[in-house]
Order: sequence, then structure tokens, then C-alpha cells
Amino acid sequence: MSGLHIENISMRFDLPNGSSVQALKDVSLELKQGELMSVLGPSGCGKTTLLNILAGFLAPTEGQTRMNGHVVTGPDAERGMVFQQGALFEWMSVRENVSFGPRMAGQKPSQYMDNVDHLLDVVGLQEFKEKAIYELSGGMQQRVALARCLANDPDVILMDEPLGALDALTREKMQGLVLKLWKETGKTIILITHSVEEALLLGERLIVMAPRPGRIHKEYRLPFADLGVGADLREVKKHPEFGERREEILSMIWDMEEEIMGRQEAS
Repeated sequence: MSGLHIENISMRFDLPNGSSVQALKDVSLELKQGELMSVLGPSGCGKTTLLNILAGFLAPTEGQTRMNGHVVTGPDAERGMVFQQGALFEWMSVRENVSFGPRMAGQKPSQYMDNVDHLLDVVGLQEFKEKAIYELSGGMQQRVALARCLANDPDVILMDEPLGALDALTREKMQGLVLKLWKETGKTIILITHSVEEALLLGERLIVMAPRPGRIHKEYRLPFADLGVGADLREVKKHPEFGERREEILSMIWDMEEEIMGRQEAS
């Protein structure tokens, strides 16, 4: 049973005062190898909680995740994570950061250096490979984080708002890079974002989650990720369906936010 299978995942956090918070409720999904899925929803809908369960950082209260037929019980190199802030080693060079995973796995330089140099070419950082991380811009650091993740050759790449802290121009360039890597590597990618436009651009499948308890509200199958590979993303945004879907999803999330605010005022 290949691919990623999310089976009736629920997550409850028990609080010190005896109360609890139901973060997720009965979330089920199946992803085939090579699919690109974006996850969107209002604040507090459990997006990051779901990603942390898929990464193996959290154990769900109920349900399970299966990866290529086996149950996920903790972190594993088959699932790579790219965080909003790169979580890089500031004192290491770019090349040392990218090669960190293979080195920790006990590989010899002759086994991984060609691939590391190839990945640095792919993300456009070959000229900066000896630079320390603190010498790089935010966009460059996220490129390093992507290359470091790919160096471990994971089956699934999990991305938790990896472009959220970037300026608009750099963010658009990085969106194009994500699409390029998706198409060239055939990796399964799950990307969490707060941006409706980004979710539309970077999701051949787009999941909208409902507010707490987090659950799947609606799923879309979209053409924009394929259209965006190697293309001007601003031109893709001019597609008639892009505008329609953007307004539809914005209204959906706005209504959810209003519902959340209404609950808070009532309490």
C-alpha cells in the first residue's frame, strides 16, 4: 500500500485545569506518490497540528497515519520537514547544512557530495556553498532548507508555511522553485499556508479546513500547479477560474472567521 494514508485522525490536547481542546476530528485523506497538496484554513483549525502528526512529532489521540504500508510512530527520513524559519545551523556553511542528513546517516563524502552539489545547482546556490547561513538572505536560507530536505531523499516533503516570512517578489520566485522541484523530483508535497493565492498556485489538490475541531471542509482539484511549472505565475493568476476560486475560498474562510469571533464574543 504505497503513498500516504491518513485514517480518522483526531487530536485532543488536555489542559492543566482539567479541560481539553479538540484540535482535530476524524481527518481522513489519501495521497498518491507525486501529488502536491496545499492546506488552508482559518487560524486555529489544526493545520500545523496535522502536519506535526504526519511528521511523527505528535501522536494522535485517535486514528493513525500509514506511509507506504507501515504505521507512522515517529520522525523518519522518509518524511522531510521544511519549517517557516529554516531551522538551519547558523555556524555551518551552506554545503555543510545541505549535507547534514547524509553525514548523520553515516554516508561517506563520495556517496553524497555529487548529489549535494547537484541540489545546490538546482536551488541556485552553487556560488554560495561556502557561505555561512547568517550571511544569506531569508529567501536564500529557505532554498538551503529545501535542498537540505531533498538531500535526505524523502518520499514526502512537509512544508509548514515555508514562504510566509518572505517579501512578495522573493515569495513568488520561491513558489516557482517549489513547483519546479515538485515536477522534477516526483516527490509528494504537503504545504500549509495562510495565503489563498499561494494555496491555489501550489496545490493540484487544495484542502480547506474548518475551525476547531479541525476537519476537512472542502477539497478542490485544480490545474494551476501544472500550469505554473516553468511559467510566469502572474499570468497563471489571470486565469478566469483562478479569480473565481480565490473569491469563493476567501468568502468561505471569512465566514469561518466570523463564526469563530461570534463564539468568542458569546463566551
